[in-house]
Amino acid sequence: MKTHQPKVSKIKRDWHLMDAASEPLGRLASRSAYLLIGKNKKDYTPNYDMGDFVVVVNARKVKVTGKKASQKVYRSHSGYPGGFKEVTFKRLSEKKPEDIIKKAVFGMLPDNRLKKFRLKRLMVVAGSDNPFQNKFEGK
Repeated sequence: MKTHQPKVSKIKRDWHLMDAASEPLGRLASRSAYLLIGKNKKDYTPNYDMGDFVVVVNARKVKVTGKKASQKVYRSHSGYPGGFKEVTFKRLSEKKPEDIIKKAVFGMLPDNRLKKFRLKRLMVVAGSDNPFQNKFEGK
């Protein structure tokens, strides 16, 4: 019995539109990661990049539950002395609301060679207008 390996040329990528105002951040991120990985496809193979394109609108209106709006902190370090940075959820939602969703989806994707290619198919828009509308009409 042979194992079925899908052809790269036969992989069909769909476009999915998600509204960040309609559900909490964690659910939105896990659903987006699921679509980016391609687990919704019947011929899913873990070592192939089979995922779809995901467009998230209304990033400015993203919701979090509990006290996360005031207590959640995003930390990073450049590797150099004094390179530690902290940004609160509230401040990041005012300055770059797209980064909140991108960081949440980034954390939910598996750490492998396909991660950066999958993340490139995630488009996040702060407002309600969809600049990728022509992609949805061309289905």
